Amino acid sequence: MPTTTCPAAPQHLRCEYLVDPLGLDARVPRLSWEVNDVRIGAVQSAYQVLAASCPELLARGRGDVWDTGKVKSDQSVHVAYAGRPLASRERVCWKVRTWDGHDAPSPWSAPAVWEMGLLDRGEWVGQWISVAPREGKSSEPCPFVRRGFALSKPVRRARVYVTARGVYELRLNGGKVGQDYFTPGWTDYKVRIPYQVYDVTSALRQSENVLGAILGDGWACGYLVWEGNRSLWAKQPSLLAQLVIEFADGSTQTIATDATWRATTGPLLMSDIYNGETYDARREMPGWDAPGYDDSAWTAAHVVEPTSALLVAKPGPNVRAISERRPVQMTEPAAGVYVFNMAQNMVGWVRLKIRAAAGAYVRLRFAEMLNKDGTLYTDNLRSAKCTDEYVCKGAGEELYEPRFTFHGFQYVELTGCPYKPSLDAVTAVVLHSDTPPTGLFECSHPMVNKLQSNILWGQKGNFLEVPTDCPQRNERLGWMGDAQVFVRTACFNLDVAAFFEKWMVDVEDAQDTDGAYPDVAPKVTQGKGVAAWADAGVIVPWTVYLCYGDVRILERHYVSMARWIACMKNEARESVRLGRSVTTDLIRPDRGFGDWLAIDAPDPGRAPTPKDLIGAAYFAHCASLMAKIARILGKDADAKEYAELADRVKAAFNREYVTPAGRVLGHTQTSYLLALAFDLLPESLRPKALEHLVNDIQKRGWHLSTGFVGTPLLAPTLTRFGRTDVAYKLLLQDTYPSWFYPIHQGATTMWERWNSFTKEHGFGPVGMNSFNHYAYGSIGEWMYATIAGIDLDP
Repeated sequence: MPTTTCPAAPQHLRCEYLVDPLGLDARVPRLSWEVNDVRIGAVQSAYQVLAASCPELLARGRGDVWDTGKVKSDQSVHVAYAGRPLASRERVCWKVRTWDGHDAPSPWSAPAVWEMGLLDRGEWVGQWISVAPREGKSSEPCPFVRRGFALSKPVRRARVYVTARGVYELRLNGGKVGQDYFTPGWTDYKVRIPYQVYDVTSALRQSENVLGAILGDGWACGYLVWEGNRSLWAKQPSLLAQLVIEFADGSTQTIATDATWRATTGPLLMSDIYNGETYDARREMPGWDAPGYDDSAWTAAHVVEPTSALLVAKPGPNVRAISERRPVQMTEPAAGVYVFNMAQNMVGWVRLKIRAAAGAYVRLRFAEMLNKDGTLYTDNLRSAKCTDEYVCKGAGEELYEPRFTFHGFQYVELTGCPYKPSLDAVTAVVLHSDTPPTGLFECSHPMVNKLQSNILWGQKGNFLEVPTDCPQRNERLGWMGDAQVFVRTACFNLDVAAFFEKWMVDVEDAQDTDGAYPDVAPKVTQGKGVAAWADAGVIVPWTVYLCYGDVRILERHYVSMARWIACMKNEARESVRLGRSVTTDLIRPDRGFGDWLAIDAPDPGRAPTPKDLIGAAYFAHCASLMAKIARILGKDADAKEYAELADRVKAAFNREYVTPAGRVLGHTQTSYLLALAFDLLPESLRPKALEHLVNDIQKRGWHLSTGFVGTPLLAPTLTRFGRTDVAYKLLLQDTYPSWFYPIHQGATTMWERWNSFTKEHGFGPVGMNSFNHYAYGSIGEWMYATIAGIDLDP
């Protein structure tokens, strides 16, 4: 029945997934909004976007930058800007209104903005600066740099463009600029270095001002990877910044990093992502980042060699302090050793509150678990020290929290405190990339709710700049396999579109010349081309497209994905040439990680599911996805070619691995899951393969046996083929191995192993025993889709 009620104004306006972004590189930004109409059956039938050069024009309804007029469309995401060309640093104000199915217009939305970054490398006028060159390769005190300047005219607008090789904290007139941590972020710094843009208009004074920064080693200069490597991209951290000030009279002034800046070192004696920080408060320099400070003892900043890497506006979310938690218990397992229990495995650091004499040495150590005697269990950290050290200045109550490190922990050990501390001596600060919640799952079963909580905490802790495997040991790398099995669950929980868009650029940057994708991105190890890991290069963009309707991620990486398909074809042919005992040149080599950490594996990488079978399955799957991607992009000839390739690989899979009775080589749960989930079997054999799968689960007492490859396919595949009853049996299983079993052992995040710790047998093998590892949390996508009934529209 027609109605005169109009829709409410659109809400949650975004540009390139971000709220009011400062500094965009996208010359054709995409705009999105949410239709705000709660009526049953409400639809958007049309929209109008107005974009103006200033708020005043926008308020008067004048779109001097862009006016779409009324566009008949239900599109509300990824509406591509089609106005005049945008210039560097240009600020655009915009708003949108919509029409409903009865052609009734909504009010205009509240205004939003976006601002362009520096689109031309020549606009960077500063130099890279640091302290004098380091001696040796060990961690050294963090550089402090500053520059004073005077302003005599009223300021209309001021932006600072800043980046570093290493990590930085920017300071202006005594305060921190922005709310971000670990900026500029992690990339392959030889290829591209992200930068941030901050609005500092309100922080400037019409008198003396000081712009400064503290630099840390971060990923570029610090320890990285388990071999103990350092300085993979730079020997010492350096800063590049320029402050662009526009005055009310229309003139401008630029303050850029160069040799006129002053430099020194101070209280931050060491900073390292794996090992922690050392801070001597006696060396503090009060007021160093504000006017009036005497920097005559400082030296001229050392100008560092420039880089040929691209300077790009940070496309994804930065890391922020998201929440705080207080301990629930403090124990003293040994004299003077105080252990605080945060009751949640998390990622971040703690803020310490202490009173002690000048020179008193205080140590904070971090761990996920405790030994039987109540002391920290740190064997699984391998060589990562995960220790923050603080030397007191003796000035009453002192507060300390780190800047350039993070820890994965539930327990904090405090030593060196001259008295028994109170429970509020430490406060945990939870850090992760700023990816706001998009989904909330809750049901009537307490253990299922706890599982969802563990999945979400695991995602938050490991989505810090890149999707890491774990946040605590000497690893913390962007493992491709972990990301591809979890990406769909991740999209249900948090808004990770911009996060994965940024990371997929890292993935393509890491692609080898032969087309092989690496094991990790950014690339810091030599491994590449591994089945289920390298295939993330196709699966992640495809999943982001499915979840967010983002065609541009497919367009941007299409050539890269095609190179990976070609690489798989070439390596399959090469393996035959080298004498592989297969009857086709469409089977990938028998190598890689396999069904990592499967139950029946004698060691993590020796699961009983054949590795070449996994390779063939993923080859067929990625070829099928590429056919769909090509069709979406209008590349019909490519689509036909990839579809035919997928059919040939599927035929080869059946010849090599499947008997006429539907038995798949290896006879493992993962073998059958791959064959069923990726549509590798003829329809006539699917019921038999499903029967083999269910029989194996039943023979194990309704338990799974899968590792990283098989687990994400388990519940969705059972449901797809009509055995949701078996999926529920697995989900609700309490005994080992199962999702509930770690919860009964005290888990508050997802574990790397199904039995990383048991009350009966203690800890699992220390080499691979993370207590915050999200891969097995991939059951989350099925929980949303099947239990809650929320899934992608097919």
